[in-house]
Amino acid sequence: MTRADGTQFAQVVESLCAGAGERAGPLQRKRLDLPLPSGEAVKRAVEMLRSALFPGYYAAFHIPADNTRFYMGATLDEALRSLAEQIERSSCFFCDTAGERGCPNCRDRAEKTIHEFARTLPGMQKKLMTDVQAAYEGDPAATCPAEVVFCYPGLLAVTNHRIAHELYRLKVPLIPRMISELAHAATGIDIHPGAEIGESFFIDHGTGVVIGETATIGRRVRLYQGVTLGAKSFPLDAHGNPVKGIKRHPDVEDDVVIYAGATILGTVRIGKGATVGGNVWLTRDVAPGGRVSQADSDQLAARR
Repeated sequence: MTRADGTQFAQVVESLCAGAGERAGPLQRKRLDLPLPSGEAVKRAVEMLRSALFPGYYAAFHIPADNTRFYMGATLDEALRSLAEQIERSSCFFCDTAGERGCPNCRDRAEKTIHEFARTLPGMQKKLMTDVQAAYEGDPAATCPAEVVFCYPGLLAVTNHRIAHELYRLKVPLIPRMISELAHAATGIDIHPGAEIGESFFIDHGTGVVIGETATIGRRVRLYQGVTLGAKSFPLDAHGNPVKGIKRHPDVEDDVVIYAGATILGTVRIGKGATVGGNVWLTRDVAPGGRVSQADSDQLAARR
C-alpha cells in the first residue's frame, strides 16, 4: 500500500488485531507477550545433538583427537541449554500462571526434564548404532556405515524420532512434534514422536513412510518407501471430535519386512518374522512367519 492508502492500511491492521481475539477461537493465545518456541533454535539444538550422538561426523571443522572430549562437552552443553529454553517456552505456552518473564514452575520443570533427557543419550546412541548397522547390512548399495550416517534419509528420520520420542515420553509439549516435522520436511518420512520403535530399525529409501502415534515396532524391522502404519478409524465424542489417547495403530513384531507401498491400518498385529508385500492393503492380523501378497489382499477385499 502507498502513503495515500494509510487510512485503509490502519483499518486492516485494526481488523487483524481485533480478529485475533474474536475469530481465533481455540487458536487464541493466552499471553501474546510470551515467546513461543523457536523453530530455528530447536533445529539447531537437534543438529548439535546429532553431532554429539555421532562424534566426529557433523562437526563444521576438523577436531584434533585430543580435543574431542572438549568439543563434545561444549557441543552437548550448548544443545541442552538451548533445548531447555525451548522446553520452558513450550511449557509457558500452556501455563496459566506465567508472568512477564515466564514462570518459575515451568523453568524448574524444564531443568528437571533436560537432566532426565540427558541421561537417555547414551542408550539412544547405542540404539542408533544398531540402526546404522541394520541399514549397512540391509542395503547392498551401502559401501560403509559412514555412508549411512552421512547420506541416508531413513537414519536422519530415525535419529530425530529417537530424540523426539524421549521428549514425548517426558511429556514435553510441542517440541517433540517440531522435531519430528523437521525430519518430515527434510526426508518425506513422517514418524509421530509417540511411536515406539525397537533397535536395528531400517527404513530403505524412505519417502512417503508414515508411522502413527500409537504404533509399536519391534527389533530388526525393515520398511520400504511408501509404507503406512496408520489408523483405520477412531471413535468420536459427543461433539463429533476424535477421541484422543486411545490405541489406533498397528503393532509390528520383531524381524518383520514390509515392502513398498503397503498400507496397514488399525490395531492389527504383524507377527514375528512376517513379510508384507508391496502395495498390500491390510486391516487384519498376520501370523508369525506369515506372508501376505497383493494377490492375497485383493482376494480378501473381493470377498467383502
